[in-house]
Amino acid sequence: LVQKLGHEVSDEGTDSSQSVDYPDFAEKVARKVSQGAADRGILVCGTGIGMSMAANKTSGVRAALCHDVHSAEMSRRHNDANVLCLSADQIEAGADENLLREIVSHWLSTEFEGGRHQRRVEKIGSLPDAATCKD
Repeated sequence: LVQKLGHEVSDEGTDSSQSVDYPDFAEKVARKVSQGAADRGILVCGTGIGMSMAANKTSGVRAALCHDVHSAEMSRRHNDANVLCLSADQIEAGADENLLREIVSHWLSTEFEGGRHQRRVEKIGSLPDAATCKD
């Protein structure tokens, strides 16, 4: 689907159904996005929550967990999300494949609106890392 929409794909794994440590894969994708080697990334784990949390630890990454077309679209329009996180559990539970395609398609095709949202995205980017916060 991603290639059909005209995007280049770099698969960062995994290549089996074996249990893996999802932060390793979130880091690979997030670093590519952060360093400009990829414009956007898509991550999948059981709930999508862990991938989202791990990816958001990387500077410049705005990962959004989306379960529907509206959240996917708004994560791009208002938050300039550059990493989409999806739930494998939702996929395995028999979620409508067309819905999942629509989520990815809308997320990839929706542009950031900028304007007042740019200021907010900049504020997100300027928030200090928890490791640098002092009480």
